[in-house]
Formats: sequence, C-alpha cells, structure tokens
Amino acid sequence: MEANAAKLIGAGLAAIGMIGSGIGVGNIWANLIATVGRNPAAKANVELYGWIGFAVTEAIALFALVVALISLFWF
Repeated sequence: MEANAAKLIGAGLAAIGMIGSGIGVGNIWANLIATVGRNPAAKANVELYGWIGFAVTEAIALFALVVALISLFWF
C-alpha cells in the first residue's frame, strides 16, 4: 500500500469521530427541548447541563478533526 493511500484511509477513519459527535449533539438538544417541554420551570436547572454537554461533545469532534488533519499533513 502506498503511503499516500494510508494517510487518506487514516484521516477517513479519524473523521468517523465527527459523525458520532454530530449524533451526540442532536441527542443532547433533543433531550433538552423535551425536558423543558415537559417541565418549563426546570429550564434554569437543565440549561446549564445542556450547554456543558454540548461543549464537551463538540470538543470531541474537534479532537477527531485535529487527528485527521495531523494524519494528512504531518506524516
């Protein structure tokens, strides 16, 4: 296998982490909206946890993107 092909395969595998992150962000917001819809008084309590979950999930996507870019351009 050529080195360039291995780089592209590695970057593609690393980018799979971004798919999972997109699904996770969708789940976080869907559950937050459902929770506030059931109990509007709980919005102040659950909104902070929604933002924290969103930030952590997006950080995982950024890590996957960085690994993919490093595997493409560094090696």
